[in-house]
Amino acid sequence: MKNYKKLVLGLVIAMSCSIYEASAQIYVNVRPARPVYVRSVAPSPRHIWIDEDWQEVNGTYVFIGGHWAEPPQADYIYESGHWGHTNRGHRWEPGRWHGKEERNRNNCNHDNRR
Repeated sequence: MKNYKKLVLGLVIAMSCSIYEASAQIYVNVRPARPVYVRSVAPSPRHIWIDEDWQEVNGTYVFIGGHWAEPPQADYIYESGHWGHTNRGHRWEPGRWHGKEERNRNNCNHDNRR
């Protein structure tokens, strides 16, 4: 019976460790430098400029910003990503599209149309 309890306890610990590993965030002590880029002409009047965006690739942040994007629906706006800071370091909070219902619910007034 003791061995069974130890086995169950070991499985619970192993499973909880894998859950924490799957939800891990990447934190950096120094934010990566933002590259210099030139804004091109908009492909259409519907496109908006996504100024700065970063993506986690193999444990590091890679710059993917500086591009035009078309809203998924006509009434959507884009909320820019930003660097958040915690006691563990800096972490990128990615930008996202907001629909009219969500803006009304969250009182979101961000609009990056330029």
